[in-house]
Amino acid sequence: MIQSFVFNDGKLVASNLDSDALRLVRADKGLLIWVNLFAPTPEESKAILEDVFSFHPLAIEDALAVSRYPKIEDYEDYLFLVMHAVAFSKEEQFRTTELDFFIGKSFLVTHHSEPLATVNSTIERIQKNPAAITRGMDRLAHFLLDTMVDAYQPVLDDLTKEVRTLEDDVFTASHREPIVIREFRERKRELSDLQQIVRPQRDVANRMARGEFKLIRPVLMPYFRDLLSNLNRIDSTAATLSDQLYLTLDVFLNKASYETNEIIKILTLMTAITTPTVIIGTWYGQNFKDMPEYDLPYAYWVALAANVILTVGLVVWLRRKHWL
Repeated sequence: MIQSFVFNDGKLVASNLDSDALRLVRADKGLLIWVNLFAPTPEESKAILEDVFSFHPLAIEDALAVSRYPKIEDYEDYLFLVMHAVAFSKEEQFRTTELDFFIGKSFLVTHHSEPLATVNSTIERIQKNPAAITRGMDRLAHFLLDTMVDAYQPVLDDLTKEVRTLEDDVFTASHREPIVIREFRERKRELSDLQQIVRPQRDVANRMARGEFKLIRPVLMPYFRDLLSNLNRIDSTAATLSDQLYLTLDVFLNKASYETNEIIKILTLMTAITTPTVIIGTWYGQNFKDMPEYDLPYAYWVALAANVILTVGLVVWLRRKHWL
């Protein structure tokens, strides 16, 4: 699907033009254009990216292919930018959606294969009040990026809740242990994926914030520095959650080790307490033909008394040693 918006002096003057009309608009230097490609067909991609804007083949290839990592390339007349929006839910878990930008002085082309709340909210904004964000395409690109980064906060909040839930599970019954291990691996993978996405985006924002690209006007440098600050905060929070996750795992492993040691201690004590009975029973259970003890009066009661005395004596000794 192709969505297009034409602006003049901060006002929306046309929308959803066909490719022929977009060529005419491109020739008018006083107009600004935003074209959003949402899950376009190959024909639609070719019509816009090649025929109307004549972007570099490598940039087009990068836009149409799925890229796991953010990047920015300067093609002199425009910047090609790959960024990622994120979402998180209990059903779908952590996932990312690529959002590609072609940022020129008088145009902005965005490309994404899945619905993005960032793009939808921006479209609603420009339809209601476009003046604040459409006087420059670098300003509109920043607004999209800023909205996308703001959407990271609910993801962080959900991941924080998941980590805290995992902490609570650590102190539950032992039958939860397989679930705890599985959830630890899932949360660790999600935090690692988030950091792998955020850190390159932070580097990209840093390059834009320090004025490396001439297409980004100096007046927008504070805005991109604020964007960089938000990405740094997200990365720091994700790193803190990751450290907290490892501390939770240490507590869990120590708790499991303690419980195992307690079980071993009980079994050892049971073995020690029953040792006199085992020794006496084993000795008199050999069934030798000539065992003088069998002929003693009250032999059974003597053996039983020996069992009781030795067992009680061993229990008293273990208690004095504070082992029982």
